[in-house]
Amino acid sequence: MIRIDTIFNFLALNLLRLFSYLPYSLVVPIGYGLGWLVSHLPNERVRVVKINLRLCFPSLSAVEIDSLAREHWKLFGRSVIERSRIWLGTGNQIKSMVHIESAIPLGDRKPRLLINPHFVGLEGGFMALSVMAKERNWLRGAGLYQKMKNPFFNQKMIEWRNRFGGKSIERQSRLRDLIREIQTGNFIFIAPDIDLGPRDSVFVPFFGIQTNTITSVSRLAKLSGAEVCLMTTTLNHDRSGYICRISEPLPNFPSDDPEKDTARLNQYIEELVRERPAEYYWVHKRFKHRPPGEASLY
Repeated sequence: MIRIDTIFNFLALNLLRLFSYLPYSLVVPIGYGLGWLVSHLPNERVRVVKINLRLCFPSLSAVEIDSLAREHWKLFGRSVIERSRIWLGTGNQIKSMVHIESAIPLGDRKPRLLINPHFVGLEGGFMALSVMAKERNWLRGAGLYQKMKNPFFNQKMIEWRNRFGGKSIERQSRLRDLIREIQTGNFIFIAPDIDLGPRDSVFVPFFGIQTNTITSVSRLAKLSGAEVCLMTTTLNHDRSGYICRISEPLPNFPSDDPEKDTARLNQYIEELVRERPAEYYWVHKRFKHRPPGEASLY
């Protein structure tokens, strides 16, 4: 007997394949429609988005929060459909969708951590840089990933992300393996703005809220001697695609205090989010864990 999850995996995979063949001019409005539909269905994530927005933008009215949430869902839906091209499309398709602007010389084999905040274009930046690295014969990039609950798509995503020579490394991998990758000269992608629980984390401010945040960026940079650069992938002005911007190395980072470094990194990310609030991944329970004695915000 065929299991329900097998049928779901088959249908979802073939939908992705279908979208990857559609013209980009059709993919974008389909994504907007998907986001609009999801935002009008009763589900937990719709509630999470509004809670996050109210917490981070307390000065906004209820009407403004609703408007921002609707815009976020449109862009989130778009990003989901666009991943069909990012994961399954050709290198040329990805390059036509994501343009890279870097303030540092890429491919020089200098140890670097690229901090990739959770904007809707996150996957596109990672894949576009992987395509560029393969074309120019640079060392491969490596990205840390959180294991998915669906084992079928967990394996598929690893295959898709690695198809241009990149490497996916599970977040729970041994520290020495990560340091070896960094010191070899591979650029390492890390998205630290997600609540992964209390292990190796501290509570530091994010939008004025004490937020559980991993300290791995500071610790890895210290142990490996790597530069730390911000890498943000956001919509260009006419929204026809994305720009992936890689910053100069953060000055005096890391320090001897991982907690201060982590708080500083949160502030950098907050500044970026304030510039483009609708593009941030508000669907995450960013404030899931609370300091001892505090009630859940969700």
